[in-house]
Amino acid sequence: MNMLKFEELRSFLDEKADQYNAPNFIENDPIQIPHRFSVKQDIEIAGFLAATISWGNRKSIINSANKMLEIMGNSPYDFVLNYSEKDLKDIQDKSIHRTFNGEDFSYFIKQFNRIYKENESLENLFKVKDSETNFLHAIERFRSGFLETEKHRSHKHISSPYKNSSAKRIIMFLRWMVRKDKHGVDFGIWENIDQKHLSIPLDVHTGNISRKLGLVLRTQNDWKTVEELDIAIRKFDEKDPAKYDFALFGLGVTKELM
Repeated sequence: MNMLKFEELRSFLDEKADQYNAPNFIENDPIQIPHRFSVKQDIEIAGFLAATISWGNRKSIINSANKMLEIMGNSPYDFVLNYSEKDLKDIQDKSIHRTFNGEDFSYFIKQFNRIYKENESLENLFKVKDSETNFLHAIERFRSGFLETEKHRSHKHISSPYKNSSAKRIIMFLRWMVRKDKHGVDFGIWENIDQKHLSIPLDVHTGNISRKLGLVLRTQNDWKTVEELDIAIRKFDEKDPAKYDFALFGLGVTKELM
């Protein structure tokens, strides 16, 4: 990448990040789900559940997330603290979203209950240590804390970068919670984690556009590619690399570069 090309590409991606990182992005994206709330814990729970089922068609993701909110009486934090055994039993057999079923949903509710009895915020489970440059180890620490050790079918819904998963849905959730700017799409409610550690949620759209622009060479959408993309985008903006998710995702969805 010669100097001119580098500057041109940075300028192009900055412009596209600005274009797509706008309030109208919210209305067609799963991030609209946590945007219905103002209490930190409601935002975290609604956001985490919406991110967890974020695969497939965005419209169906939003519909399924709405279904979960309705089951929780549209008060997720109150529900996870005060649910009854009957509430969980009623959820068990429900269909939620593709392979994420009622059993998974009730398992997540129980884990949230335990965690919020010990922590004011999920942020405590995602702290990045001084020696770390991204969320690789933080995500694994979160997995250990959230899932505990007992094997359960729901564990498959929280990906492991140690197993080379891109962990796209968790990375997306982290962007929502950690990134702070003036546009108002991301929440930035976690103030003890620096957004410089964020990565791009790697999916079909962001992966394809990254390759088209020469940002990554690897053909798989896995954790090694996440780290390869980290190196490229942090050269453009080391303080706020994840803003380029808006550019790459927007370019992928609109097929502007096809």
